[in-house]
Amino acid sequence: MVFNRSLLAKAALGPAAGAVLIAFMASGAIPAYQMYSVALAAIYTIVVLSVGLLAGWSGIWSVGHPAFFAIGAYFAAYGSGHGWSLETVVLGAVVTGTVLGAFLGYAGARFSMLYIALLTLAFTMVTLELVNRWSSVTGGDQGVAVLQLRSSLGLGTLAGGSTESQYLAVGAAAVVLALAVPAAASGLRMRLVAAKSHPLAARTIGIAPEAQSALAFAVSAAFTTFAGVLLGLITGFVSPDPFSLNLGIALIAACVLGGVGTIIGAVAGGAYLTWNPSLSSAVGLPQPVVQGLVLVGVLLFLPGGVVPFLSAPLRSVLRRVWRRPAPTPTKPNPAADLAPRQPATATAATGEAAVVLRLEHVSVAYGGLKALEDASVSLRQDEVLAVIGPNGAGKTTLLNAVSGLTGNGRVSGTVDFAGGSLLKARATARRRLGIGRTFQHAEVFSELTVAENVLCTRRWITARDRADVARLLDSVGLADVADRRPGELPFGLQKRLDLARAMAEEPKLLVLDEPFGGLDAGERALLAQQIRRLHAQGTAVLVIDHVLDDLFSVAHRVLAFDFGRTIGEGTPDTVLDNPEVRSSYLGTVGGRAELPERVGERSVLRLSGVGHTYGGVVALRDVDLDVREGVVLGIAGANGAGKSTLAGILHGSLKPARGSRETGGTVRTSLAPEGRALFKTLSLRENLEVAAYAAGITGAPLRERLAETTEWLPPRLRDRMSVPAAGLSGGEQQMLAIARALIVKPDVLIVDEPALGLAPALVDEVYDRLVRLAHDGLTVVLLEQLLSRAMSVCHEVAVLHEGSVAAQGQPGDPSFAALAEAAYFSGARETAATTARL
Repeated sequence: MVFNRSLLAKAALGPAAGAVLIAFMASGAIPAYQMYSVALAAIYTIVVLSVGLLAGWSGIWSVGHPAFFAIGAYFAAYGSGHGWSLETVVLGAVVTGTVLGAFLGYAGARFSMLYIALLTLAFTMVTLELVNRWSSVTGGDQGVAVLQLRSSLGLGTLAGGSTESQYLAVGAAAVVLALAVPAAASGLRMRLVAAKSHPLAARTIGIAPEAQSALAFAVSAAFTTFAGVLLGLITGFVSPDPFSLNLGIALIAACVLGGVGTIIGAVAGGAYLTWNPSLSSAVGLPQPVVQGLVLVGVLLFLPGGVVPFLSAPLRSVLRRVWRRPAPTPTKPNPAADLAPRQPATATAATGEAAVVLRLEHVSVAYGGLKALEDASVSLRQDEVLAVIGPNGAGKTTLLNAVSGLTGNGRVSGTVDFAGGSLLKARATARRRLGIGRTFQHAEVFSELTVAENVLCTRRWITARDRADVARLLDSVGLADVADRRPGELPFGLQKRLDLARAMAEEPKLLVLDEPFGGLDAGERALLAQQIRRLHAQGTAVLVIDHVLDDLFSVAHRVLAFDFGRTIGEGTPDTVLDNPEVRSSYLGTVGGRAELPERVGERSVLRLSGVGHTYGGVVALRDVDLDVREGVVLGIAGANGAGKSTLAGILHGSLKPARGSRETGGTVRTSLAPEGRALFKTLSLRENLEVAAYAAGITGAPLRERLAETTEWLPPRLRDRMSVPAAGLSGGEQQMLAIARALIVKPDVLIVDEPALGLAPALVDEVYDRLVRLAHDGLTVVLLEQLLSRAMSVCHEVAVLHEGSVAAQGQPGDPSFAALAEAAYFSGARETAATTARL
């Protein structure tokens, strides 16, 4: 933690306000009957702050804090009756709350938010039951008095219900507020928020979400039990009534009212809890009714809370006074790189750098599915190793095996890193060993600033850490946006941030998951330059991507995967010469299907200048496409080329960001999406009925459609219409998904990746049925990863590359095959102008 003048000034506001308030109380300016309310508001402020920061920083909503509050109060009562000192009571209460809170936090982190709420609810109920039954200690329903507590440090004696106890409550709240200010700027808060925002990404930088939840809950519970001791002292009497479940709900309402996770909001929430009874009396309504109305009003009109709402105009004024330019991509500054490490030393025997990563016979299985099978990979310290392969080949599973993110997968084999075994090491430990990881979709921590996204890799943040991070951000072109949230940045800058976070602490090995995906040409060139610079500094790089030209520009060696196993290896210049590698992308098909003659030339769907983006990620660029009646149109492209986005736009379920979609009259389209998207718990018949109901088909027409569609299915499915869809094989599920699309009798059927994950025999069956639909006169748009299969079953084929139509023509044209293949891998930009347009 770095203390600067601004931070110290903010932290001093709490004690200063507390001192002024105590002075007013001592002078008599605050009436005696109101002093108790002021002290109670101070205690509630501590509790609301504990609950609010736990929710805001860790994402844990607890209804168990009334139990911790009660534990502290009964500690005060029991200690006062048994001669304990004030310090012993406070220490005993805080330690008990810390231990119980850590247990609840760790146990709750394994479950969803609902189960955490139920767990804390059960904790409160058990605690209150124990209070009621353990009457020898708690006094049961009758309660127990808090007599007096003497300080063992010579600070005097506090009697229950005394004025001195009220002064102590206000002073303690002021100190707690002061402590919260630096905590909000600390690495603790950053790591808590990171674990809440994205647990998987947090593991890759050494943050264990379970440990963070346990720590957050322990600290929150400790302060709440401390507040319970103060409550016992100012009341002089403790009974179960104040600690009911109503208090748990009231605490959450107070947090929401003031502003979840805000320090000043906790003060507002504490005041609300204290004076809510007076407000209820004034309006003549029960407290729960008033509390409910206030909460509903805040949620509807001030969802961020009162304090953030009132402070928004001030922030707006400050932004106008110190107006900052909009974030723009800036060129990385190589001079700002961290001091380069010594390059890897060559071995005396071979003259090559030492192997930093070695995988031998590694397999990863999920149930009966082998996502990775007998993979053996070695990576030297002085190289960039690229891994390629079609969608589902096992590339990401390989990266997950290296970074420890295989989840419930069964991992076997040997993984050695820097001379030590890696397989049994947790993901959080792998970061400490020197492995950095990026993600395909730039999994950044949205609630942290750009600088905090990188700083949270440090447990304790020093001035040197901040300087190092500032220099690192400058090196990747993010220095000008260091204080912005990732959501304010375009996708390209988010990808840079993901890379910067992985580069922090100078890892020995950098694992990059599709770093070029979604970037434009300029951004890809900058990224390639950054990867080369990292390699020059001595970092080994393992990278996968589908943008082969940019990937090959930085790689020294390339491994090709398919169906979870290695199928080829070579240099970027030679690896695609391997027939098995080429066929894994392009596919191999024996011959062309017997397609029907075209029914007509009428255009049923036309896209003109269509473009689409997702949060700054360009998915499609200036797509022109004409779908004619009776034609089987194939859209081929590698994973990430934009096929599924194009399918949604053709279907009409996705509106393009630019361009137009026109239909030739009334055209009904139907989509069988990638991954099938079946309702697994519903039967086959119910899956079909849901689609029919959505299209407004009921009664006799529904029965007729069901009969027709069921007849299209193979006999083994027609006889199992009452079986849940989850019980079908992959090929059977695919045929059901197509049947569900057919039940509405579409004019155009759009099928996205029908062969994905299917065995060859099932692929042939699915495509045979699609060709039969074409013979029945149905217009079909087929989106396919394998170019050769699209060429074998389609009248026309358009090749997508990085969101653009790079080639389009007829498979029967001898010159089109070579053009389509070149477009598939590199876009064939130099020959695009000669593409045959139909």
